[in-house]
Amino acid sequence: QVQLVESGGGLVQAGASLRLSCAASGRTFSSYAMGWFRQAPRKEREFVAAITSGGASTTYGGSVKGRFTISRDNAKNTLYLQMNSLEPEDTAVYFCAADRRRAYSTNPEQYDYWGQGTQVTVSS
Repeated sequence: QVQLVESGGGLVQAGASLRLSCAASGRTFSSYAMGWFRQAPRKEREFVAAITSGGASTTYGGSVKGRFTISRDNAKNTLYLQMNSLEPEDTAVYFCAADRRRAYSTNPEQYDYWGQGTQVTVSS
């Protein structure tokens, strides 16, 4: 089992950058594919980005591609999401999630463990 704790959220103006972190407990972090999802009020959970267990391959949701970058440091048991050129539409609670398979998925139902989320608010 793995426990996930997100951090790095906050209130920023449009055009700013933020970096989210997701600290994972346990010694098996490097065997999990990882993903970021977000959920805005009254909206369904949306896929943001995912990365394979070794970090060699990534994929992004269409609304963030080219602005966000997912990465991981398996030595530090940490997942990151670098968010640039933030827009008010990016306002949401951001969650990291772990998938026991090594290949990533864009489907939140495939993920086994979730963090509690961190709020990102982008003002116009």
